[in-house]
Amino acid sequence: MNKIKEKSSILIVDDEKNTRDGLERALRNTYNVFLAENAERALKILGESRIDVLLTDVRMPGMDGLTLLQRALGSNPGLVCIILTAYGNVETAVEAMKRGAYDFLMKPVNLDHLDLILTRALHSRDIESENVNLRVQLDDKYEMENIIGNSRAMQQLFDVIRQAAPAQATVLIQGESGTGKELVAHAIHRLSTRTKGPFVAVHCAALSSNLLESELFGHEKGAFTGAAAQRRGRFELADGGSLFLDEISEIDASVQVKLLRVLEEREFERVGGAEKISVDIRLITATNKDLKTLVKEGKFREDLFFRLDVVNINLPPLRDRLDDIPILCNHFLKEFSEKNEKKIDGITPDAIKILSEYSWPGNVRELRNTIEKMVVLARGPKLSARDIPQNVRDFTHSKMTGDVIKIETGIGGNAGSIAGAEKALIAATLKKFNGNRTKAAVDLGISRRTLHRKLREYEKEGTVLSIPVLKED
Repeated sequence: MNKIKEKSSILIVDDEKNTRDGLERALRNTYNVFLAENAERALKILGESRIDVLLTDVRMPGMDGLTLLQRALGSNPGLVCIILTAYGNVETAVEAMKRGAYDFLMKPVNLDHLDLILTRALHSRDIESENVNLRVQLDDKYEMENIIGNSRAMQQLFDVIRQAAPAQATVLIQGESGTGKELVAHAIHRLSTRTKGPFVAVHCAALSSNLLESELFGHEKGAFTGAAAQRRGRFELADGGSLFLDEISEIDASVQVKLLRVLEEREFERVGGAEKISVDIRLITATNKDLKTLVKEGKFREDLFFRLDVVNINLPPLRDRLDDIPILCNHFLKEFSEKNEKKIDGITPDAIKILSEYSWPGNVRELRNTIEKMVVLARGPKLSARDIPQNVRDFTHSKMTGDVIKIETGIGGNAGSIAGAEKALIAATLKKFNGNRTKAAVDLGISRRTLHRKLREYEKEGTVLSIPVLKED
């Protein structure tokens, strides 16, 4: 029998009775709705009932909506908070975002837009919850604590690992340096049926072709100068488990031929030997280069490429999953605070903002090293912007002082009008995503083409908003 999904619960907080009742009528068929006329009553309900979404006005007698937001998230970090404001105040909305709000709406509330935001927010929360549960599972059982992320790209990665690991197929992991290819290889091994067998890693670029051949296949005594005794290679050592070949693109043609033969026949001879040796291994390879391009250039065997590329896992660069930076920073902060015996209890929002705007060419490895440096040299109980290395701060400053769209509200409608409110919402959303139009369009619930059209209209009428715009997004 299929389990019936329980309705999500929404707490509406507003000192205006008509607003509370109107929203309650609009939402009660889809959600369990709770009502509160002030923040004090809202906190009581939050303490007594399971609430999924807090929908609160900003200006109310007594405690205001921003303070309520902070108090509510302090006791329930997973709560989805949406701010209502009748004033079209972008600064207030930005402050609400900084304090943890998911989004904001201006009064009078557009019910279709509210429905879209609620659907998206709850879906995002459910996915994040599933991802956290999966990561906890992997952490506890498979030692995956260093593969971290709540972004969609990482959710997809976890799904691929989970699906690919139990199979016996060869895996090719592709990604830029520092994205965590060896961590993924370890995870695949630990989730596989070979988890009790050995995991043997070879970094191919660190060895010359002759040494690599001996390292992989072993050698007999006297096979070459210095071979004083028989030595088993990594293939033999990995028997019954997994063999991980990192930087597979760096092996030369002669080793490629021998590797292809092993994959086809599952047997080989040691260097200088004639005895056929059979092994049962699962091969996992990784590269930071595009093997297809190397095949076209004649630098990598096409038949070997097809043997390796059975299950292909592409790791996203950190610049494509910037939403993961806060959770990564906190993870590395905890790791290096303990390692260096320093009491640092967090990282400030302004520091997170600067770190989130950097391009991270060295990916997660560079971020990890940066946080370690910041922890070691920290000058206070929290990591702040002043602790960030100068090169990162310089990059962010350069980016923020680069191209901007100049749209100032005033011509074509003030902030209190519908047109002005729309401009303010678009401006705030672009600012939220550092000028990334694609992400802003998704968040606004409109197409990228529509967003571009609106921006062109604003430019034609002479209105602009000073928002940094990425040259490519």
